[in-house]
Amino acid sequence: MKRLLILEDGTVFEGKAFGADANVVGEVVFTTSMTGYQETITDQSFNGQIITFTYPMVGNYGINRDDYESIAPTCKGVVVKEFARLASNWRNQLTLDEFLKRKGIPGIAGIDTRALTKKLRSAGTMKGMLVDKGDELNHLFDQLKATVLPHNQVAQVSTTKPYPSPGIGRNVVVVDFGLKHSILRELSKRECNLTVLPYNTDAQTILDLHPDGVMLTNGPGDPKDVPGAIEMIQQIQGKVPIFGICLGHQLFSLANGADTYKMKFGHRGLNHPVKEIATGRIDFTSQNHGYAVDENTIDPEKLMVTHIEINDGTVEGVRHREFPAFTVQYHPDAAPGPHDGLHLFDEFMELMDAWKEQRNA
Repeated sequence: MKRLLILEDGTVFEGKAFGADANVVGEVVFTTSMTGYQETITDQSFNGQIITFTYPMVGNYGINRDDYESIAPTCKGVVVKEFARLASNWRNQLTLDEFLKRKGIPGIAGIDTRALTKKLRSAGTMKGMLVDKGDELNHLFDQLKATVLPHNQVAQVSTTKPYPSPGIGRNVVVVDFGLKHSILRELSKRECNLTVLPYNTDAQTILDLHPDGVMLTNGPGDPKDVPGAIEMIQQIQGKVPIFGICLGHQLFSLANGADTYKMKFGHRGLNHPVKEIATGRIDFTSQNHGYAVDENTIDPEKLMVTHIEINDGTVEGVRHREFPAFTVQYHPDAAPGPHDGLHLFDEFMELMDAWKEQRNA
């Protein structure tokens, strides 16, 4: 069956349908990841987006039980040059086609993903629609242009009720803005006792749990769409150590007077080089975000820029000058991607221990 990807600028790509039989609208983005399509599709930071994979073949090792970053993915669609109908891997449980059908996510294959990516790089991300061929194009273009993309994305993907992930070590509160399971895995490896809370949890509820530290997770969309979280961060910082990742980094920066902006096409891939300013250390990182912190708006008396992206110079990390708190824009948990940033979880452990020792002195 033929399927079309139409863009709001009038461009039409024709390809072959796979995955679910559904018409969808979303923001069309691209990722340069060469592996990890299962983790990418199930990453809630892709909520509401149609994901274009620049790597030419996707699906060749299937879907397995170990690589989910969430159980119910909320991306809108998948765009590939070629999808593998047969999966060859000892861990394989489903083909990509079967998985997308079960999750209600349509895909399109056989289009020129290179041309699509070049368009998104030059024009920026834009709205798009996946539809079956044969529908009236003029009507679909009108519908696409009139569609307003949602601004409640974090509410769509955050847990609605608190839940524990028991451990025997440090007591960590995880505020879920659309977390990747790999964040929980890394904290659990360090024997942390975890309590996962909804995105709209107030500061007092968090402090009443007497945490040794608070993790602000990744998530989708514009950080300015979550004003309650900004207020919460302002009320807990200085009272408990904080580690923020991706959206958590942006929210923490907003809470301390900085501004954020929408990037032209964002960072989505596994090979973004990031420099730690203090040491000159270069880490290759996994990234997935469409917004960034504006360095020109950072108050140097409050925040210190700790990391920058080498390719475009954007802010990749900050640390509070007074409070025990630091954040990074990239994903130190990887999944998928290089493990260069895993040491940051250990730094969070050290920060919590030092804070606890100082408090008990």
